[in-house]
Amino acid sequence: MNTTDQSKFPLVVIVGGGFGGLEVARRLENAPVEVLMLDRHNYHTFQPLLYQVALGSLESESIAFSIRKNFSGQNNFRFRIADVKKVNAEKTTIETTIGEIAYDYLVIATGSTTNFFGNKDVEHYAMPMKSIPEALNLRYLIFQNLEEAVLKKVKEERIPYLTFVLVGAGPTGVELAGAIAEFRNHVMEQDYPELKKEDVKIYLADFLPRVLGPMSEQASNAAHDYLRNLGVELLLNTKVESYDGHQITFEGGKVIETKNVIWSAGVMGVVPDGIDKNILERGNRIRTDNTCRVAGTSNIFAIGDVAAMITEETPKGHPGVAQVAIQMGDNVGKNIVHLVKGEATEPFKYNDKGSLATIGRNKAVADLGKIKFQGFFAWLIWIFVHLFSLLGTRNKLIVFLNWISNYMTYNGGSRLIIRRFVRGDVKENAEEVTKGE
Repeated sequence: MNTTDQSKFPLVVIVGGGFGGLEVARRLENAPVEVLMLDRHNYHTFQPLLYQVALGSLESESIAFSIRKNFSGQNNFRFRIADVKKVNAEKTTIETTIGEIAYDYLVIATGSTTNFFGNKDVEHYAMPMKSIPEALNLRYLIFQNLEEAVLKKVKEERIPYLTFVLVGAGPTGVELAGAIAEFRNHVMEQDYPELKKEDVKIYLADFLPRVLGPMSEQASNAAHDYLRNLGVELLLNTKVESYDGHQITFEGGKVIETKNVIWSAGVMGVVPDGIDKNILERGNRIRTDNTCRVAGTSNIFAIGDVAAMITEETPKGHPGVAQVAIQMGDNVGKNIVHLVKGEATEPFKYNDKGSLATIGRNKAVADLGKIKFQGFFAWLIWIFVHLFSLLGTRNKLIVFLNWISNYMTYNGGSRLIIRRFVRGDVKENAEEVTKGE
């Protein structure tokens, strides 16, 4: 099948190869439809482990898996690298970088991107971490700054290069803060004997009063204690005002000199042009009905981070986690089959399987329904769940071996600067601001 073929089966176009998009395609494997998936990359990214790529604990290939290979045995599936420029709902077509494509059913699974809340200075100078290119940019920036610190003869001149400010105390911020703290405490002086771990400062800031806000108070308190014990300074109830690449300023006047600001304070949906602006909810998410159908349409669905299913039970929509996207994808796949067969659709019902977050070696928190616990056992569950969720046996094996090496030596992984990170004049996306030297 190519994008211009005429088929006797309806064409389902899935935009996005994330957790939700993959699940829709899987569910349609034996359905009387043709499936075309579009994504700007030809791989699926396992985003929960991006922070380990950023610190050099894992190579990027170990958390990426070929979309084509994942569906190599599914005869009704095809994939194309493309960006979607516009959705034409009235014509039932989408405009893409590879031409105009007519669809019978459209699934928007475009996910989310970093939300800087309109702060252009922060957007330009802070580092996001929502994709593999962005995680690699962050890795190169961190180790370039450590190399710069080695060259400084005076301690005061090293301070900005050895100071890390993470904004956003959700799972990404907490896990990355813990990883940086463990690198400082156990690895840095081995690689950089000229530097002293006491000179490295790590701050985790959030405008909310506690870390891991969406999780239970028990999990939040445990994570708070773990971070403090690792030497992370918490700046809670604190809002960022500006960052100019040298100093980050908070409301109230607090200023920190740093070359390393990492932003994970919020996300916003990636919505293609052509979607009615009147149905966009908070966080730039598309309003849907209880079957994930886009409001005002009959054959367009939105799932995952880009979807907002507003109900009495979920007045703010569902949380932006992988399980929501996967379960929505499963539901949409089944409902498309129902629609093709002329059957009634089934409403979506989210089954919350719980939340996990790790804060370093032997330290994690788990909220599994009414069961809440922390420590080593939670850490083991975190490892098992993430290994099981990775695509590809090779990736599972590589990640597992890397984790064993890191656990036994504290010094696994690679911290190579393959190409230098050079910030562009205008920061539009991760690929455009990275230049090889």
